[in-house]
Amino acid sequence: MPIDRLPAALVLAALAAGPVLAQQNYPSRTITIIAPFSPGTGIDILARTCGQKLAERWGVPVIVDNRPGASGNIGTELAARAVGDGYTLMMTATTFALNPALSKKSRYDPLKSFAPVSLVATGVLSFAVSAKTSAATVAQFVALAKSNPGKLNYASSGNGTPQHLTMELFKLTAGANITHVPYQGAAEATKDLAGGYVDAMILPVHTVAPLVHAGKVRLLAVLTDERSPVFPAVPTLKEAGYPEVESSVWYGLMAPASTPADIVRKLNGEISAILALADVREILARQGLSPAGGDPERLSRLIGTELERWRRVIAKARIRAD
Repeated sequence: MPIDRLPAALVLAALAAGPVLAQQNYPSRTITIIAPFSPGTGIDILARTCGQKLAERWGVPVIVDNRPGASGNIGTELAARAVGDGYTLMMTATTFALNPALSKKSRYDPLKSFAPVSLVATGVLSFAVSAKTSAATVAQFVALAKSNPGKLNYASSGNGTPQHLTMELFKLTAGANITHVPYQGAAEATKDLAGGYVDAMILPVHTVAPLVHAGKVRLLAVLTDERSPVFPAVPTLKEAGYPEVESSVWYGLMAPASTPADIVRKLNGEISAILALADVREILARQGLSPAGGDPERLSRLIGTELERWRRVIAKARIRAD
């Protein structure tokens, strides 16, 4: 019987059943994971690692679509506009919450535009100084900065980056005047820290480790609750008297906000299983990362906390986007 002759109730029931059947059959075609940064970055590596495992477990193609630019905003805005059917996802990182806090012009809301799927991995940040700097402890560095206002400087991989905002939070907490020297990327900034051209920098432990072993950089503290197993003798900033300055690198998988809850739960379960695999944990370890996991609410809470904290720091430090 033609559809135009069916009773109205049957037509409505058939239309309503479409999305339900699609969800039950999920996934049945190619999944795209948007990576809002360039190939070879941490986000890209995690997207490809999780994507490969999803493809193996589900038997459907999973492709990674790199959409770099504007500190991740281009790819993020594209993902926010995608259809919420589980076939477009996004691997993101710390900048996801920083960008909206930094700019009122952001075209996505980190709390409303996406459905968090899973926290994927975290990394430890450290407070490092050049070996040419006389300070051997955080207390000595703060004393040196206060006795020489504005003369000590610190490098970052750019204005508004996690390294920049974390050091600004430290400056506010310590009441120290330290000059910011922004670079166009982490590589040149780290090189100049090792060369003694800048005094300090916030950077991941795994990045700075070779320079510490080479005697070019000195670690004063790590920015997590517990000491790093890589450098167990290095205290936390909490132990050094600055419990407010806690920061880390994090990565999470997101879906558009309209994605059905059962698809989000299915994805969450798969990511949790993938993060338990030995080869995946080995890949993360090579990047200096620890597997995270947990329910979607864990990632949602983290985003809310990050957004509130960095908005407060940005306002107090009067930081503006480039």
